[in-house]
Amino acid sequence: MSCCKSRLSIALLFASQAALAAEVYELPATSVTATGNERVDTETPVSTLALDSQQLFESQSANIGDALRGEAGIAVGSDSAHGQNPYIRGLGKERIVLLVDGMRLNSAQPAGSVTSLMTLALADQLEVVKGGSSALYGTGALGGVINLRLPQATFEDQSVKASAGSASTDNSYQLGVIANAGSEQHALMVGASYADHDNYHTPEGEADKTGYESTSLIGQYRFRYEGIQLRLSHQQQKDEDLWYPGSTRPHPTNPATRNQTIHSPDQKRLLNEAGLTYSGEKGQLDVRLYTQEMERTIYAWADWLGDDIVTNDVSFDTQGADVRYDHYLNSQHTLSAGINYWQMSASPDRMMAQAPAFTTFVSNNPFEDAEITATGLYLQDELSGKQWRLITSLRQDEVSADAGSMNNGARTTGLRHEDSSLSGSVAAMYDVSPLLRPYVRLSKAFRAADMRERYESGLRGDGYYYIGSPDVDAETAHQLELGIKGGDTQLQYAVSLHHQTINDFITGEIQDPSVNTACGSQTYCKQTVNLGSVTVRGVDADLRMKASDSQSVSVKISLVRGHNNDLHEPLFQMPADELTLGWTGQFTETLQLDAQWRLVKSQTLTATEFSRGLEDKTPSFNTLEAGLNWKPARDHKVRLAVSNLTNRTYHEHLAEGLSGAELNAPGRSVALNWQGAF
Repeated sequence: MSCCKSRLSIALLFASQAALAAEVYELPATSVTATGNERVDTETPVSTLALDSQQLFESQSANIGDALRGEAGIAVGSDSAHGQNPYIRGLGKERIVLLVDGMRLNSAQPAGSVTSLMTLALADQLEVVKGGSSALYGTGALGGVINLRLPQATFEDQSVKASAGSASTDNSYQLGVIANAGSEQHALMVGASYADHDNYHTPEGEADKTGYESTSLIGQYRFRYEGIQLRLSHQQQKDEDLWYPGSTRPHPTNPATRNQTIHSPDQKRLLNEAGLTYSGEKGQLDVRLYTQEMERTIYAWADWLGDDIVTNDVSFDTQGADVRYDHYLNSQHTLSAGINYWQMSASPDRMMAQAPAFTTFVSNNPFEDAEITATGLYLQDELSGKQWRLITSLRQDEVSADAGSMNNGARTTGLRHEDSSLSGSVAAMYDVSPLLRPYVRLSKAFRAADMRERYESGLRGDGYYYIGSPDVDAETAHQLELGIKGGDTQLQYAVSLHHQTINDFITGEIQDPSVNTACGSQTYCKQTVNLGSVTVRGVDADLRMKASDSQSVSVKISLVRGHNNDLHEPLFQMPADELTLGWTGQFTETLQLDAQWRLVKSQTLTATEFSRGLEDKTPSFNTLEAGLNWKPARDHKVRLAVSNLTNRTYHEHLAEGLSGAELNAPGRSVALNWQGAF
């Protein structure tokens, strides 16, 4: 870790001398996701990140991946403008639990990003918990949790909030509105947004097939009587004409002249929730029931034919229930207990055109009638003294998976699998002073294989023949985190060192058809396997400091190293080292300027044996952004911003694409946004 410490020292020194940084907030950030109760970040022995509606407005991001880019401990992979996948400390979408208002977004995502089905235009706050969090959130939370919190219906409030914006690089525009009507006992909130994006431009020209449309609608009704609240919530989003240029691959029939690209003519998310909250003097009970449908069309476009050669229509349907009770023993001691249950089912309807003419389509369903059921019971104890805090959590999960068949009906037996896991977490913090709060966190997390990893067998649109593994073992991870936080009105910071070992790491491994007979006659073949173990370690740091009454500076650092202990080489798809510097200047009560400089180191620690040429070394790059905030009235804000100011040609290390021909990031863009309340 000597390199990490030296980089951190240089960054902190630079921040203390230069006028480069982001805004320091007078009030400390709070997070619900870390413990299930709203807690001040600097007083919580967990590494968290919270971006409120003002920060999301200033980021002018089209999706969650865009909003999190450059944050400490987070990287973003990309296969399109829409498909921006966050990585938390080197672990990607399969190992991150995604939530909206605390409810899981269950889906299988062969291309694009599930986080893109969570609209930012209507968001209140975006929260991230870094590190193993299965003790509260169950299977999948090895890397952490991302929770998008939407507006809640508010009693005794009448308001309308609206927003509009446009950007030059993709000729995009977006509109959003949220209205609330409340009385003493009733509250109603409705919101809607629409965004239209053309193909964006890179410094080398237009990036083909990167435009799309997105429409969102949310609503909530609340009723209260004494200590009881009832709520009904609705969320829906529809995205149209989505293409994933990063998925372009040669077709096996003639790799030299034929390519295919995955696209989704439309995808939808529909969620309905009914909930009850009872608040008493000694505790609070919350009960919710919800249903969610994630509908996707996943097609493969053949460039030599100008038509689709694969069509796949599938819906991932989830029914869930959560019960949580918080018991207040006293002002410094809270006991919490909860039960989570969800069941996801799917049965893809996939048709594939047959070579050589590609005019006849036949059924090629990867699996049928698949189902995953998860039940978890957890206990959490939050105890604090005058100068210390202790949070302990324990959880038991049971996960079962089954399917009617796989490999287009070729296999119908031996498909059921069950996993049982005990997760836990112990985290402690000691307050030396408000600016010096060291903490330690030890956690155990787990992840059962998802539906595609277990059951998807047969040819995929990327040209590989996949061998599903119904009996693949669940991953288990042990993580140690040492950190320090602190904050007042002049300075806020958090530094964390983390080390995680993941056993039975689940991945798709390229197979040799001459050795693995399950590949049959297929030249390009992959199988879901367990690696013995991998190790991920690193450091992330976030510092924000007032340099004067009107100016503030900040530094954000991300360094992560992954090691494949089976093959004794770097772990596949580890993000590059990052350093982000920023500056904010308040020149008048209504005028503020800011700038951000993101520096990304070259990534040469690539998997050679495991990836077999699918992972390139990535050159270093840096990008500069600048913005102006103007408040023409108390409840109205205007932001003019320029991103990639120097029109740099680059792509992230985690960009998907043909080796050496990954999709470049957008070039220089000027964006203008307005937000107002009435």
